[in-house]
Amino acid sequence: MRFSNTFLDEIRDRVPISNVIARRVSWDKRKTNVSRGDYWACCPFHGEKSPSFHCEDRKGRYHCFGCGVTGDHFRFLTELEGLSFPEAVQQIADMAGMPMPLVDAAMEKREKERGSLIDVMEMATSFFQDQLQTAHGAKARAYLRDRGLTGRTIETFRLGYAPDSRNALKEFLAGKGVSKEQIEACGLVVHENVPVSYDRFRDRIMFPILSSREKVIAFGGRAMSSDAPAKYLNSNETELFHKGNVLYNFARARRAIQGPGRGDQDDSASGTIIAVEGYMDVIALYQAGIENAVAPLGTALTENQLELLWKMVPQPVLCFDGDGAGIRAANRAAELALPHLKPGRSVRFALLPDGKDPDDLVRDEGRAPFDKVMSQAKPLSEMLWSREINTGKFDTPEARAELEARLKQLVAVIADENVRRHYQQDIRDRLNAFFQPQFQNRNNGERRGFSGNSRNGRDNAAKAGPKSPSLISDRLARSGPVRGHRDNTALRESVLALTIVNHPALMIDDYDEIAAIEYDSRELQRLWSAMLGAAAAVAGPHLTREYLTERLEFEGFGPLIKSLDQQVRNARLWTATEEAAMEDAREGYRQALAFHKRAKALRRQKMELEREIALATEAGDGEAIVQLIRAQQEVHLEGVRLENQEAIIDGFGVLSGRIKGAASH
Repeated sequence: MRFSNTFLDEIRDRVPISNVIARRVSWDKRKTNVSRGDYWACCPFHGEKSPSFHCEDRKGRYHCFGCGVTGDHFRFLTELEGLSFPEAVQQIADMAGMPMPLVDAAMEKREKERGSLIDVMEMATSFFQDQLQTAHGAKARAYLRDRGLTGRTIETFRLGYAPDSRNALKEFLAGKGVSKEQIEACGLVVHENVPVSYDRFRDRIMFPILSSREKVIAFGGRAMSSDAPAKYLNSNETELFHKGNVLYNFARARRAIQGPGRGDQDDSASGTIIAVEGYMDVIALYQAGIENAVAPLGTALTENQLELLWKMVPQPVLCFDGDGAGIRAANRAAELALPHLKPGRSVRFALLPDGKDPDDLVRDEGRAPFDKVMSQAKPLSEMLWSREINTGKFDTPEARAELEARLKQLVAVIADENVRRHYQQDIRDRLNAFFQPQFQNRNNGERRGFSGNSRNGRDNAAKAGPKSPSLISDRLARSGPVRGHRDNTALRESVLALTIVNHPALMIDDYDEIAAIEYDSRELQRLWSAMLGAAAAVAGPHLTREYLTERLEFEGFGPLIKSLDQQVRNARLWTATEEAAMEDAREGYRQALAFHKRAKALRRQKMELEREIALATEAGDGEAIVQLIRAQQEVHLEGVRLENQEAIIDGFGVLSGRIKGAASH
């Protein structure tokens, strides 16, 4: 049975090649990078002790650097498991959840016709290229020269010219034996209430659009006449071409990032995929040495095109003009991406100087200014935040509540639970910083009003994490539960984090509770996310301290872990160290977690009381102020009791004699 390329491509795209291979190998945890879809293992085709077998989901290929075997999904199953090709296709289709195509003579005929249409498109491409070099193409050549394109670039992208004639292409193809039906099926001619078709593209510079297999499937045409009704015109939808599923320059950009030394440079202009707005932007960037740019085809980015970007890199950069239209397009793209975010998979936004597009930037000043724009690309969360806080003033409770509601509604569409939870935490941090009351004349106690709409308020929006309001007593401010949330790494939080790092087996029994812990320290929250990701990648028995610390150090958390270890050893909290017995570590962790939860609850109560006292003060409600201050004092006393209780338990680490003298390695 012969399978269509369309069907084979679709099941390959739906099933990561690592899923096929994982049934026969165990991935090496040191070399494998799951978030990048990059896997290493000992080769299943020959015996070896160190992993030299590599597969990459983005490419859909495997290769062994030891024995040299290479292939795709189907070849792996046919060569290793001895399946026939139809059996291998059946297995991959089952994994993809797709039914096998029925043996259909009509389908086989259709597939044959697709091949013949591609041949017709190749003929048309050659015709347009030849026309560019004739006297008729002189004006088009001059235009391309004025845009700074070299002959080599024109040849690379196979640019051409459609002459100002209603029949030139149609007659050329007919002379090559191409039928009228084939020409029409390729979208090269149109009917407009006339019995005889005529050339769709006339007096236009032609940009061939290639499939992922680098076959010409459509054209884009740029009008040479200023009177043309459409400056850019694309092929219509055909058997070969579906505009929302294709990116201009896709195959060439994919090759560029798969070249040697490119894989680990996702934050640079050379190591990611950059989506720009038009053909000429892509071509100008290519000529400037930036070969990894793509463009949608004259429309806003679609979900399918976004998925194509993610198949190449986990964090593509979407590049937009810095004017109003560009900002609106960026905001639409942000909302398009939100529901589809996953751990490690997002988008970044690069905004060009107002009035400049990539073509202008690199033609006038070379690639350096564009590289600078790329280096300043903003994460998706920052784009959303900037958009919302620039929509108006927030000088009333209702306006502030509306902002909070809009932000919560935005992130609610994120399907992945973990990503959604981190976005919600990010919103809380930003709102707390943005809405922090500002005070002046503190010496005489005079309070300035809320400044959420002030310049200072907007400056606060860029700062990381909430700050503590000052409308509390000095003694309460010095208490452990309050003081703890101001420190970057409060001792209690350090104990929680380091205990799990040193004793990851605790996660087997209490994973859900541990995963739900939220830290006030941003450093610890990042460490926690990385640790949970590392833990989720292995089975329980393999979740050891050695594995976990190695993964965390690989991701750059080594200095932080060392700092946490020194902090708890200086405090002589032996239950958090690696030397502690499991039962002691578990008990110490549970106590620290109980204090952590209670301290956070007290802090929430305290902040709410502070807000209510401020509002009552503004309203001049003396009776409410008295009641609120009494409640604040009760919270303060509870904090003192909690602090004293914690101090007694913390001291047990010294009094027990389990660590003698200064705790150290």
